[in-house]
Amino acid sequence: MTDPSTATPPAYTPIADRPVRWGLLAAGGIARALAQAIAAVEGGEVVAVAARDGDRARSFAEEFGIPRAYGSYAELVDDAEVDAVYISSTHPFHREQALACVRAGKHVLVEKPTTLTVHDTEEVLEAARAAGVLAVEAMWTRCQPIVLDALARVRRGDIGTVRSVHAALPVPFDYDESHRLFDLANGGGALLDLGIYPVTLAHLFAGHPTHLHVLGSRVATGADALVALQWMTTEGAVVQVLTDSLSHGSTETLVRGSEGSLQLHGPINNPTSFTVRRGEEEQLVDGGDRRGYEHEVEEFHRCLELGLPESPLIPHADTVAIMTILESARRELGVRYPQEDEPLHTADVVP
Repeated sequence: MTDPSTATPPAYTPIADRPVRWGLLAAGGIARALAQAIAAVEGGEVVAVAARDGDRARSFAEEFGIPRAYGSYAELVDDAEVDAVYISSTHPFHREQALACVRAGKHVLVEKPTTLTVHDTEEVLEAARAAGVLAVEAMWTRCQPIVLDALARVRRGDIGTVRSVHAALPVPFDYDESHRLFDLANGGGALLDLGIYPVTLAHLFAGHPTHLHVLGSRVATGADALVALQWMTTEGAVVQVLTDSLSHGSTETLVRGSEGSLQLHGPINNPTSFTVRRGEEEQLVDGGDRRGYEHEVEEFHRCLELGLPESPLIPHADTVAIMTILESARRELGVRYPQEDEPLHTADVVP
């Protein structure tokens, strides 16, 4: 992976002599988690929060000692004292909100998935580059030291050549057609909300598909609920990914190699440890520094300090590649969001 900090000059004036001034667009549970993470690390402060309900924004601001609260997202975007915006609304709204922030010269950390489609994701990332601002998908798992350590060991050949990867994320929800996970108008579906995690890990450890095979089922609303993906990479590894919004089960990830294996333990998006097995030898590596979203915030601050156009840990190319897999899979299952009014481009899908 190329580090943009060594390949290009700063894309914008770095923020290195003062704290990054954050604005939170939406005031839900995930915004609360990020506000706590920003407060726990050096280099940033939350100066504004916006929600569609002004009372909710004010309550959130009081809880976290945030100086400004807005009852509209437009007011946050127009706030000249905000450097970076964390967008944590539901994903059908990410494109419009991210583009508005970019046009206003704001750096953006956009909750996963960046948008509903490949086309929209590319539009946001290209707009950010053209405007000279940092845009990062908030895939916190990619910033965690335990994941980076496991990935480094696999890439340096500790288990030989990767032959296969298995990753799964089943999370049981009671079926309710009004719940966002089952509501197509709100970006519902297991793939984009849950499946993005195992797909991301499989893509990290094995690589992009040459061919993609999909099985799955939908609920009455038309949203995908159970999805199994299988693909082969150009290097000859086989990947198996499962996600399900209606079942229980293990979320551990297994990477098998020609000379050993590596197994990540614990929640797939926040692993606790991993085990490396090679012949009769077995090594358990503890997660150690597991500070959740704080690693993601630190990476965002680091990029701003260096003036990077993208994060080397969450590069734009990978964000688009993973969205391509997700979009290809749901197209295969016949899942289409009502916001998709553009014709399907053949370049947007995996063979």
